[in-house]
Amino acid sequence: MKKYSIIGVLIFADIILINLTFIFALLLRFDFAVHSNEFGKYLTIYTNWAIFITVIKIAVNGAMGLYSSLWRYAGTHEVSRVCVAATIGFASVVLVMLYFEQMLPRSVYLITFAFDIIFLGGSRIAYRMLRSFHNSGGIRRLATWLLHGGSSANRPSRVLIVGAGDAGASMVKEIRNNPQSKKHVVALVDDDPAKLGNGIAGKKVLGNRDAIPSLVKKYNIDEIIIAIPSGSRKAVQAIANICGKTGCKTNILPAYIDLIDGKVSISKLRGINIEDLLGREPVSLDIRAISSYIGDKIVLITGAGGSIGSELCRQVSAIGPRKLVAVDIYENNLYELSVELKRSHPEIEFVPVIASVQSRKFMNRVFRMHEPHVVFHAAAHKHVPLMEMNPREALLNNVIGTNNVINLSDEYGVEKFILISTDKAVNPTNVMGASKRIGEMLMQEKSKTSMTSFSAVRFGNVLGSNGSVLPLFRKQIEQGGPVTVTHREVTRYFMTIPEAVQLVIQTGAMAAGGEIFILDMGESMKIKDLAENLIRLSGYTPYTDIDIVFTGLRPGEKLYEELLLDEEGLQSTSHGSIFIGRPVPATPALAEILKRGRDALGDEIIRTCYGSDEDVKNWIRTLVPNYKNGCGEELDIFPDA
Repeated sequence: MKKYSIIGVLIFADIILINLTFIFALLLRFDFAVHSNEFGKYLTIYTNWAIFITVIKIAVNGAMGLYSSLWRYAGTHEVSRVCVAATIGFASVVLVMLYFEQMLPRSVYLITFAFDIIFLGGSRIAYRMLRSFHNSGGIRRLATWLLHGGSSANRPSRVLIVGAGDAGASMVKEIRNNPQSKKHVVALVDDDPAKLGNGIAGKKVLGNRDAIPSLVKKYNIDEIIIAIPSGSRKAVQAIANICGKTGCKTNILPAYIDLIDGKVSISKLRGINIEDLLGREPVSLDIRAISSYIGDKIVLITGAGGSIGSELCRQVSAIGPRKLVAVDIYENNLYELSVELKRSHPEIEFVPVIASVQSRKFMNRVFRMHEPHVVFHAAAHKHVPLMEMNPREALLNNVIGTNNVINLSDEYGVEKFILISTDKAVNPTNVMGASKRIGEMLMQEKSKTSMTSFSAVRFGNVLGSNGSVLPLFRKQIEQGGPVTVTHREVTRYFMTIPEAVQLVIQTGAMAAGGEIFILDMGESMKIKDLAENLIRLSGYTPYTDIDIVFTGLRPGEKLYEELLLDEEGLQSTSHGSIFIGRPVPATPALAEILKRGRDALGDEIIRTCYGSDEDVKNWIRTLVPNYKNGCGEELDIFPDA
C-alpha cells in the first residue's frame, strides 16, 4: 500500500511539473508579455492539447520505469533514465503536434525539454535527499533543536567508529538508515595512514587508535563501535583497552566467522566481553582427526556437570558419538545438562549417571554396563583454599578417584583416556596442585604397561568456570564493591572454557600414550588488570566508583603459575596451540606403593587420612618432593585468584 501511495504522489507531481514547464516556456518565449495576441494564441493551443501532452509524457515516464525505481537509492543510472524519458517524451509530443498541425514555437519545445530534465530529475533527487535526512534523524534533531533551543537532552548518541574498512562503511550507512537506533556517527578512526582524512560513507577518518581518547573529548562522543570483524584478537584487545579507559560505552562487531550470514547490522553489535581483552586468536581444530576417535564411539565423561565437563559433553555431542555417558556426583547440574543435550542432540544416546569416582565398586559397574571407548576424566576438587582446609578430600577425590578411573580404563580396554590437569600441578604450592600432580604420575605409570592410550592435558584458569575469579568479581561489582584481589602483582594464564575444551578434544586425537599435553595459554594477565577491565566494562571507574582492595596472598598461592616442570622440556606438535612435556617418572615413593598391588594406594591414603592435616600434607610431600606449602595459617575461603 505504501508503494502505491508513493507512485501516486510521483505521478501527481509529474502532472503539475509537466504543465508548469510548458507555461513557463511560453512565458520565457514571449518575455512574459501575457497580454500579447501571440501569447494568448499559443496558450490556447497548449490548453486544448494539455491533457494529451500530459498523458503522453506520463506514459513515457511509466514505460521508462520512473515510477517503479527505488528513489531512496537514486544515482546516475536513475538520472540517465530521466534524460532518456524526457527525450522520448519531447520527440513524441513534437510528432503528435506536427501530425495535427498544432505546432507551438520550436523554442518552447526546447525550453520544455530542458525543464523536463531539471524538474523530473530534481524532484526525485530531492526525494532521496529528504528521505536520507529523515532516516538519519535530521528532522528529529532539527525539531529538537527548535523546541529545546539546542538542548542535547534528547539528542542521539554520538558515535565514533573504529575501522574504516568495508564493515565500518557499512555500519555508517546502517546507522544512517535506521533512525530508531538513536545513533549519529560523528567520525571514524583507522590505523591505515592512507585512509587518514578520507571520507568514508560521508564521514571523515580523523586519526588512528591513539587518537581515540582525544577525539572522544573533542567531539563529545557517547559511544564507540569497534567495526573490524577481520582484525586479530590482539588488535581488538589493544583497541578495547584504549576504549575502556575513555569511559564511553563500547560495542563491537563480532568476527566475520560469528556473523553467520556475513551481514553487518546494528543488531549484530554486542558489548565488549572480558574474553575480548585476552588477545588470543581463535583455535582451529582438525575435525577429521577428532571424528576418527570420537565419531560413533561410546564416550564417558566424569565431572560432567562441572564447567569443563559440561562443555566437553556439548562439544563431544556435536561430533556425533554413539553414546555419551555423563558421570557426576551433583544431581542438579547433571539434570540441567541432560535436558539441554536431549533437546540439542536428540539423536545421541545420553546416559546421565549420579556417582562418585571415589567408589571403585560403583564405577566398575558403570564401566561394565557401558564399555566406553574414550574416557575424559574431569572430576576433581579444584578450589585451592578449600583443599588446603580439607586435604583429605583432595586425596580421596583427586587421587583415589583418578586412580579408580585409570585402572578401570585399563581393565576394560578403553582406547583413549584423557586426564584434565592444571598448571597448579607444576612445582605445587598447595594440596590441590599436588594431588593433581599425583594423578599425572599415576597416568604416566599406567601408560607404561597398558594398551590404553593414557594422556593428560595441563592448562591454566578458564574464564567463567565455577568458582573462578570472574563470577566473584561480577558479584562484588553488583554489590557496589569492593573487588578483592590478593596481590597487586599476582598473574594468571586465562583461556575461555570453549577454547580449552576444543584443545582438550584435539589432544585426544594426537595422544599416543603417556604424554602430558600443555596448552598455549598466551600471555599471562595480572589479576589486578582483569579486575580493572571488568569494572570498566560494567560502566564504572576503578578506584573511584568501585574500589579494589588487596588482601594478600593466601597459603598455597603463587604470584605466578607455571605450565612446565624444569625437567619436562617442551616439544611442539602439529597444532600451534598444543605442546608436549617430556615424561617424568613417578617418584620412588609412589612407585613403591604401586608395586604392592591395585589397592595399595587407596589403603595408604585412607590410613593417612586418619591423621592430622599436617600428617596428610607431609605424606603428600613424600610423593611429590617439590610440593612446598605454608600451612597452619588462617584461611579466607575465596575462589582461587
